[in-house]
Amino acid sequence: MTSSLGRAAGLPVVPQQNAERESQLQRVLMAFVLVGLFFMLLPGTFLGVWNLVAISNRQDVESLSAAWLQAHGHAQIFGWIGSFILGIGFYSLSKMGHLPPFAISRAWISLALWVPGVGVRWLSGVAAVDWRFLLPLGSALELAGFLVFFATISGHRSGPQGSRSRPAAWMLLVMASTVGFFISLALNLAGALRAAWAGVGPELPHVFNQRLVGFELWNFLVCAIWGFNARWLPVFLGLGPPREGFLKSAAAALWFAALLSFSGGMKVSAGLYPLATALAIHALRVWEAPQAPAKLQGVHTSFPFFIRLAYGWLAAASLLWVAAAWWDQSGGLWGASRHGLTVGFISMMVFAIGQRVLPAFGGARVLYSPRLMLVSLGLLAVGCLLRVAAEALAYEGYWQAAWEALPVSAWIELCAFSIFAGNLVLTFLQPPAHLMRRSG
Repeated sequence: MTSSLGRAAGLPVVPQQNAERESQLQRVLMAFVLVGLFFMLLPGTFLGVWNLVAISNRQDVESLSAAWLQAHGHAQIFGWIGSFILGIGFYSLSKMGHLPPFAISRAWISLALWVPGVGVRWLSGVAAVDWRFLLPLGSALELAGFLVFFATISGHRSGPQGSRSRPAAWMLLVMASTVGFFISLALNLAGALRAAWAGVGPELPHVFNQRLVGFELWNFLVCAIWGFNARWLPVFLGLGPPREGFLKSAAAALWFAALLSFSGGMKVSAGLYPLATALAIHALRVWEAPQAPAKLQGVHTSFPFFIRLAYGWLAAASLLWVAAAWWDQSGGLWGASRHGLTVGFISMMVFAIGQRVLPAFGGARVLYSPRLMLVSLGLLAVGCLLRVAAEALAYEGYWQAAWEALPVSAWIELCAFSIFAGNLVLTFLQPPAHLMRRSG
């Protein structure tokens, strides 16, 4: 069963793999996933709901602390998605037999640095207690945890020993996103040191933070998702092979946009995101007719629909990004574009793909409830649509009644995230599939 699920997830299975080593890898993965779910729910989503309710009551986005808003975003990007990526990275590369046995102990060291790093970084922004010390400390611990991961995977071999074949496009994008991960953490540390030196408050300067968040979302997270999608979606959705030239061009457009953004060309760089998105959609064939039936074992049959819907949100978010760069006045268009990207694309993709692969990786388990998967994805889609529309209309002063819709959207999304987390936790609590069949 483990072998079949591993192959379904696109991972080569090593027949001689030691059972104890496999068990250790699963424990490491589940630890990273549970940490990610914690940061997703409490410091991330719950704080986001609190922020949005406060903004809605005051009907003024400027009334809320910038440090609080930044702490919420940081917990979501790094505490949740970053933890997932680190856990999957340690697991998948070790599973393929390309990492040495000590990679497991290094994974625990990375986790021991990563968790307090993200926690302290979040606490310094929310509580503002000893923040001139805690803000850089948390950022430094995060970077140290990542460097342990990077030092471990840097010995990864993409093929058999002695092979000099060029890496596939999906691997190049994963490598590019790993570089983006490192640069994001390094810039966060630099910004934290700068804030501590200036002593103004536990928040990064507005313009710098805006450029940094754009880099984190597009060059780290979106690039990583495109890479994993190129690896997994042909198997999961029965799509044709990725058009590698277009995929590489999409990644190149993202990095060129980042250079323009940090050089001061925000408006010009924004125009590259719809281009990169169009190239990626064409490269991955997500809106084309499948060439084989989708593999839906263990997940809800709506899985292909939500994958394609996520790319619809990506296209919409890229266009909103352009609108925000040119016409935003009060933060509404920027907020709508970021939310469309973070929730509409990134979160929806994690909800769909995560509930597809994490049960298999976490001990050859079967998802606890495909129906809960559908409910979580449906609520996420509704909440995101309501939030993006209301944020643009309310913040920019187009429609006063839209302020009332903001907290509603936040509670709907909180329900979606809670159901997603509960479904994964219940999945990990049940025995592996072969033991369930034997006992049943």
